[in-house]
Amino acid sequence: MKISQENAEREKKFQELEDYIENLNCDSSMLINILHKAQDIFGWLPRDVMEFISEKLKIPPSQIYGVVTFYNFFSTKPVGRYQIKVCLGTACYIKGGDKVLERFLEELGVEAEEVTGDGLFSVHPVRCLGACSMAPVVLVGEKDFYGRVTPDGVPKIIRKYRR
Repeated sequence: MKISQENAEREKKFQELEDYIENLNCDSSMLINILHKAQDIFGWLPRDVMEFISEKLKIPPSQIYGVVTFYNFFSTKPVGRYQIKVCLGTACYIKGGDKVLERFLEELGVEAEEVTGDGLFSVHPVRCLGACSMAPVVLVGEKDFYGRVTPDGVPKIIRKYRR
């Protein structure tokens, strides 16, 4: 029963993506927009989704994969509901960003880029979040910035999203 429900949900997602592509009446020039929409729908970009887009736009899968792997805002691996991005740019690293990253990984019991067992979190080291004056910085999701984060502040951040 659970497998058929998962298949039905997955088919529904593919239908949503197909509707989006058809409503755009688009071509390969809209690839990045379509990839964003696909990632919004599926949470990440698995191979079968990239192949589906390839068929719909009539462009080689290798071209799609090239775009997906070039831009860091696309993910080819599952990600947590809350993506925690820890800046390791120069300013953040010097002010302890590496220790903040280690604490997130320790608290959540995962490796970098891995999803927690409950699917809530994934932790991603990044090169720059553009907030050097608040180093070290952490971004949760798309808009929750935390500045001057210390390793001791990590559990509080995690608790906020577990609620």
